Order: sequence, then structure tokens, then C-alpha cells
Amino acid sequence: MAKNPNRPLSPHLQVYRWSPQMAISIFHRATGFILATAGMMTLLWWLSAIGGGTESYATFESYVVSAGPEGSGLQIASNWFFRLVALAVTFSFFQHLASGLRHLVLDIGAGYELKTNRTWASVAFVAAFFATAFVALFVASRFLGVL
Repeated sequence: MAKNPNRPLSPHLQVYRWSPQMAISIFHRATGFILATAGMMTLLWWLSAIGGGTESYATFESYVVSAGPEGSGLQIASNWFFRLVALAVTFSFFQHLASGLRHLVLDIGAGYELKTNRTWASVAFVAAFFATAFVALFVASRFLGVL
């Protein structure tokens, strides 16, 4: 048999047309990585700050939660950075959850029809977006004193 030198050895992303099923699979892995790194690093910093005592926790709080009116420029920038990280981790959580529930349904043998699979992959993205928006609006309303 003659081999075609332009043919790839194995299929990869450039060969396939993008679909919601492919995107949700990639997002599931990416959100798992985000949860494992950004979320876990912040959690470990928080736990070590609690273990370090009052002064250590106050330092953590000034960089992550709120610098207050006397905060430095670095602390205020850090506050905004961690707000964005919290938003990303929240989206990652809901995306990973929705994708995981979708995989659970697939594991029991349902949802393999192409149209159903594509629909639920898209629904997982939309659900993660709206759940993140709901949490962000709820937190913002608590900070603004609405609730």
C-alpha cells in the first residue's frame, strides 16, 4: 500500500468540524484544571492564613477580600484580580458540574442520539453561564446591600 504523505498519522482537532460535544469535552478538562489549580491554591492560602492567626488572616483578607479605604494600590489591584478569579472559578465549577451531570446521564446509557447529545452539550454551557450570572448578581447585591 502506498501512503499519502499529506494524511495525518492520527486524527486531531484540525481534521474534525467543531461541535458542542467536542467543545464541552475540552471545557470539562480545562475547568477541572482551573478548579484544581486556582481554586485549590486560594483555598490553601486561606487555610494557612486561618492557621497563622489574626494578623496572617488580616493580610490574606486585605489582598483577597477587601483592602478597605486605607489599602495600597497593590492590594486594591489584587482584590479586583481575585474577584475575576472567583468569577472564573465559579463558572468553572458550574461548567464542570453540568458537564459531569451530562456524563453521568451518558454513563447510564441515555442521550447518545446525535441531536440529543448536541442539545444537552449546548444546555450545559447555557446552564453554567446562567448559574454563574445568578451567583455573581447575588453576591453583588449582598455587597451593595440590596439583600
